[in-house]
Amino acid sequence: MDQHQITILLVVLVAVILIAVVSFFLSRKRRSQRLRERFGPEYDRVLKKEGEVRRAEGVLEMRAKRRDKLEIRPLSSSARSDFSERWQTVQSQFVDDPKGSVSRADQLVNELMQARGYPMSDFEQRSADLSVDYPLVVENYRVAHDIALRHNRGQASTEDLRKAMVHYRSLFDELLEVALPERKEARG
Repeated sequence: MDQHQITILLVVLVAVILIAVVSFFLSRKRRSQRLRERFGPEYDRVLKKEGEVRRAEGVLEMRAKRRDKLEIRPLSSSARSDFSERWQTVQSQFVDDPKGSVSRADQLVNELMQARGYPMSDFEQRSADLSVDYPLVVENYRVAHDIALRHNRGQASTEDLRKAMVHYRSLFDELLEVALPERKEARG
């Protein structure tokens, strides 16, 4: 092999390595963008918690894989109607019994999640599962749940309980929807 062939081989090798490096970084950028679009504010929350992009994105991808294995189903029209009526009852009782209403709202949201097919393990796992389908309202669920816990310890005001009801309502409305959540990755 002469010097000219070695130079060409070296240039080709450097070009291949450069293309591989650029492809890797573009792939990572697309991955980050896809996850950021899918998870919205949940992406930032997990990133803050994990402290590193790669680790946070791994957590979000694991959530999505777990969620894909679940059999989440829409409600029948009669079940939707029943849950809606029960919510109206819980909400109407707030003025006379704010503490009891928040407890019943928490229970009703949990029943609705279970009816849709979400596993009812610990709260953190439930909220992680919900974050895949409902990234915009899962934080409402966390806040409402925190208020309910503070209420159980006697540390929540009536205004806090009102906020919990509003937060529970936003998730309840999303879970009550007729169709399954639209899957962004399925749209391409």
